[in-house]
Amino acid sequence: MEFPTSKKELERLGWDYIDVILITGDAYIDHPSFGVAIIARVLQKLGYKVAIVPQPNWRDDLRDFKKLGAPRLFFGISAGSMDSMVNHYTATKRLRSDDAYTPGGLAGQRPDYACIVYANIVRQLYPSTPIVLGGIEASLRRFAHYDYWSDRVKQSILLESKADLLVYGMGEQAITDIAIQLDNGIPVQNIRSAPQTAYSVSSQLDLPNNCIELHSYEECSTNKKAYAENFKIIEEQSNSWKAQKIAQKIGDRYVVVNEPYELYTEAELDAIYALPYTRQPHSRYAKKPPIPAFEMIKHSVTMHRGCFGGCSFCTISAHQGKFVVSRSKQSILQELSDISSMPYFKGHITDLGGPSANMYRMQGKNLELCRVCKRASCLFPAKCKNLNDDHCHLIALYKESVQIPGIKHVTIGSGIRLDLLQGSKTEREYTSLLLQKHVSGRLKVAPEHTEPEVLSLMRKPPFASFEAFKKVFDEHNAQFGLRQQLIPYFISSHPGCSAQDMKHLSNQLRNLQLMPEQVQDFTPTPMTLATVMYYTGLNPYTGKPLFSAKTKAEKDAQKSSFFWYTQKGYRK
Repeated sequence: MEFPTSKKELERLGWDYIDVILITGDAYIDHPSFGVAIIARVLQKLGYKVAIVPQPNWRDDLRDFKKLGAPRLFFGISAGSMDSMVNHYTATKRLRSDDAYTPGGLAGQRPDYACIVYANIVRQLYPSTPIVLGGIEASLRRFAHYDYWSDRVKQSILLESKADLLVYGMGEQAITDIAIQLDNGIPVQNIRSAPQTAYSVSSQLDLPNNCIELHSYEECSTNKKAYAENFKIIEEQSNSWKAQKIAQKIGDRYVVVNEPYELYTEAELDAIYALPYTRQPHSRYAKKPPIPAFEMIKHSVTMHRGCFGGCSFCTISAHQGKFVVSRSKQSILQELSDISSMPYFKGHITDLGGPSANMYRMQGKNLELCRVCKRASCLFPAKCKNLNDDHCHLIALYKESVQIPGIKHVTIGSGIRLDLLQGSKTEREYTSLLLQKHVSGRLKVAPEHTEPEVLSLMRKPPFASFEAFKKVFDEHNAQFGLRQQLIPYFISSHPGCSAQDMKHLSNQLRNLQLMPEQVQDFTPTPMTLATVMYYTGLNPYTGKPLFSAKTKAEKDAQKSSFFWYTQKGYRK
């Protein structure tokens, strides 16, 4: 069954009420790679009637927000699978010409700061109906945060949106808790104990016990050192097995962010991916052009959640958490079998992945040590000795996946962590299997830079790690007569990177004859260490000042260093 998106579809189902209406900035695709689809199916399993309003028009008479009326329990609002500002603008703040989450890649189908715009419209139309924010935009903007696009510190999105509650991270458990409490007649203003949610109160006296209080929004707006100090606390709690509640004063209110839930069990995660997704875009798009994001992931499978890499420029651990939770092999193989029976499937699985493709089933050998650990990364400055880096589960999964009838090839589209692979007891076996049978012509890896100081600020391994892997990669190509490409990803203009660093990088790439096709300009996004360094000009952990390229000229100069082979005088 498809979830209804219009009045006609409601009538066909014979529904005379809706429990929950989910509003999203993405086109509606009923696939477990999309958060709104998962939340809808989780609520459906609980017996609730759910409708979805995808990409509503916020510019006209607001008919898209009115057409289904008010739900019985609440509106759930998300900007979509990306922060709307990242979706809209490049690192140089130029408007993007496309949107992968819209039919035909058409841009302009969601507003800037989509959560705020949608929620304010709903509040205006339905002042008494509870509003719950969720998704990555809400999750990463739950505290006062530096916003690159307005170049200022903004208050918590919870207050700016006038929502009642905010769900951060992977929200299945929180949204379940909220729905059940509202259904039991508890007023939304009394829902205060649900983990992984944020709410606001008017007095310091209303703050929970044992709550960490951050520097206020007002102080962070004028004092960059205070902002940096806040980040250290937020990151430490985000990476703790058992975190504390955190509060921040914003104007005359306090935003309280509750601790997260306990980690999912394998069975709980399996159950989410076993829900009856159609794995297709909604039928409303039947006569519209393909949705690029769906075309990219429709033959892929997510194996796990969470990432313990802790890269300073990445938001994954702030959203999904540091600790990896994996699905069972049986669950993954069942999904692969389901894909193989889809009418559009031609035999090629494009990815068995996750935030990092080779973190599947990896966690601490002694979980008691993990429970008290507060490191942001299990791989930096060196691989944790307590980390089980055995790739045996992945090896077994790769081998069994290609035995499923109808599956001809399984390739790995997500990037792999070289420093996780290197030094493991299964390094040689995994590398050989991967390179011989599971690379579709190109393998993505992310050295990000060449210079030690910059890599340290990124929380990435030395460049020698990439060089060692490239040697193995080239040897395998020669040994087995392969013509595969190693695609290294790099970031330009990362905080702490100087013009001298870029000169050294250019020389390194020239010596190795590496010719990057694409380089990602650093984009400051809320709730990352790199963004804090960019905004404050300080390393919050050392207090050391550092340079960031900010002007167009500085950014262009750094980026051009990667393309040494285009410079005058170079001949192939």
